[in-house]
Amino acid sequence: MSTYPPPHFALDPTLITTGLEIPGHRILRNYGVVRGIVVRSRNIFALAGAGFQTLVGGDITIFTQLCEKTRQDSFAMMAFHASQLGANGVIAVRYDAEELMRGVTEVLAYGTAVFVERM
Repeated sequence: MSTYPPPHFALDPTLITTGLEIPGHRILRNYGVVRGIVVRSRNIFALAGAGFQTLVGGDITIFTQLCEKTRQDSFAMMAFHASQLGANGVIAVRYDAEELMRGVTEVLAYGTAVFVERM
């Protein structure tokens, strides 16, 4: 059983930004760096489907969907981590990805958890 919640927005997504501030809000408290890490592997069926799609050309939708789902999950975990600290926003959000081994990739969403109030 996973210790992580199902992916959802634990915070108001309008208070999560790649910027260093949230327009119309004042930062009252900085909780530090928060992150959400997801490690995924490709399955044999996805590889077979992707191989077929490369023959046809164009968008390889199987991988696009896998990448998007992985980013959404890491983002949701980051937001959940921030909410556990008492934050209501996250600034300076970034993504990073690394292949850990062939077919296994880590996606990391990270940022600075903050508590903001509307000005």
